[in-house]
Amino acid sequence: MFSHIMIGTDDLDRAKAFYDTLLGTLDVPPAFVDRHRIFYMTPTGTFSVSLPIDGQPATAANGGTVGFAAKSAEQAAAWHAAGLEAGGATCEDPPGVREGPAGNMYLAYLRDPDGNKLCALYRM
Repeated sequence: MFSHIMIGTDDLDRAKAFYDTLLGTLDVPPAFVDRHRIFYMTPTGTFSVSLPIDGQPATAANGGTVGFAAKSAEQAAAWHAAGLEAGGATCEDPPGVREGPAGNMYLAYLRDPDGNKLCALYRM
């Protein structure tokens, strides 16, 4: 359904350092830089971070979340720890198992340095 997800940043170098660290825990190679954007390309999709083309400040989506698939609860926990170490901030409940109609999931939530809400999700 999706070809890519792109979010904004006001500091591309900071975003690259943060996401290289964060996504490295999910076995995603470091981003490549293309002018005012960085790209993480995988067989299952592309995640990108861009300086706003219109020159206005980047803003985080209110109510939006970008979810990344983890291969295990341990990988999701490592993702969360790496995100905190790289300058992110925890949000929502602490990382852990959530029970719901779709089954049990291990979820870990962060906000990146620009305020974007992120989640690592492992379906149990």
